[in-house]
Amino acid sequence: MSSLNETTFLKLVNQHKGILYKASRIYADSVEDREDLQQEILIQLWKSYQNFKGNSEFSTWMYRVAINTAITFLKKEKQRSNNHTDAPSHFEAQQEDYNPAKDRQLEIFYSAVQELNSLEKAVIFYFMEGMSHKEIGNNLGLSEGNARVKLNRTKDKIQQIIKKSGYEF
Repeated sequence: MSSLNETTFLKLVNQHKGILYKASRIYADSVEDREDLQQEILIQLWKSYQNFKGNSEFSTWMYRVAINTAITFLKKEKQRSNNHTDAPSHFEAQQEDYNPAKDRQLEIFYSAVQELNSLEKAVIFYFMEGMSHKEIGNNLGLSEGNARVKLNRTKDKIQQIIKKSGYEF
């Protein structure tokens, strides 16, 4: 792959690095697993970048790769023993607007999200990215109405998990 393509790829990934942060935060609960998942998503993005035709927005394509990679990664991670090798990280995918006051609420929210199934996690991820019901449905192969119902049920489920754990926002 030419260095021009590599430069374009790195620029696009950097513009949308929040996707990496949110996907890893939703699908992995430990810092090490999140870092590993971010690296895995980056690897999969790079491997499949040559197949990206530009028929959709880069961010839309990146969401799909991130979610598919996260689901596959977690299945492998459960089967694998806990051997961690340190890979150099070329990207810093951190939350950009860090606000300590909201940190505790985010921790509670993300720990509740850990209890969701894969489809529910994907629905919440897309919702957090500001996608419409129609866009969520398109990305997940659901009708707009079905996406709306799934999102509302998932939000209710998160609230129930948080209440059950005794936390209040």
